[in-house]
Amino acid sequence: MKETRKFLESLGLPGGDAYHLPVSEKRFADGAQYRFEVPGIQGPATMRTLLEELDRFALRIHRVTQTKGIMSLTDEEIHAMVELAKSWKVELILAIGPRATTDTSASVHTQEGQRMGYRLRGQEQIVRAVEDVKRAAEIGCRSFLVYDEGCLWVLNEFRKAGEISKDCKFKVSAHAGHGNPCSARLLQSIGADSVNPVRDIQLQMLAAMRQAIDVPLDIHTENPASSGGFIRHYEVPEMIRVAAPVYLKTGGSVAKTHSWDSSNEDAKKRAKQIVLVKRMISQYYPEAVGSE
Repeated sequence: MKETRKFLESLGLPGGDAYHLPVSEKRFADGAQYRFEVPGIQGPATMRTLLEELDRFALRIHRVTQTKGIMSLTDEEIHAMVELAKSWKVELILAIGPRATTDTSASVHTQEGQRMGYRLRGQEQIVRAVEDVKRAAEIGCRSFLVYDEGCLWVLNEFRKAGEISKDCKFKVSAHAGHGNPCSARLLQSIGADSVNPVRDIQLQMLAAMRQAIDVPLDIHTENPASSGGFIRHYEVPEMIRVAAPVYLKTGGSVAKTHSWDSSNEDAKKRAKQIVLVKRMISQYYPEAVGSE
């Protein structure tokens, strides 16, 4: 295996997983190592509840992610979420709506077909996905959750050409199923502004992915029951240390599924999970630097 590892290293990639867990010296533009992201906030009412509850705890988050899809929101709902994001100074990420689970194909609903993830089938679905982004961008959203590599590539081409706003950002979902440095490098090269690896990725794998890319890694600190239900709060300090800059995706264990329609009470529970993770950081890695 020595020659294979040597050639990988000549490409600027790690020769294997980083079992020695080296410290990442990479940072966000503001010098921070970590930020908080709360996924699964599907509309403006729960978004407001979440942000107000976090104010009660005197805590700030940096991203709110909607996962059901732009096509499930009215223009008024998108506008309301954009305005809430501006008021609380958080990044709003909306999921691209057309994807495998809303297509006419039954494949994704079968045991074997689930392996395709949420990827798009046919060029018409690509067109619809781009239209989804254009619609939300016109209302004021600038960050989008992408599930398909081809869709990511073409959205990046639209962005470079000015067909959509050049300040739009694209985050690759864990549902795309990526979990190695080579995949991460590919995603960065075709336009990803952050990469969410598979949820159960181990620390040595995260450390190796960090060596391959510069964009932030979005890491689940916990998961819905439908994707394992595991909670990794005790690992968070090491996640930050070896994989910075990272977005800590927190609050997922409150939901039963990825697209769970969170209630206001669920939003409060998600806020509590941020409190619990912040305590882990304060106790076990107090020198870690978070964004304002």
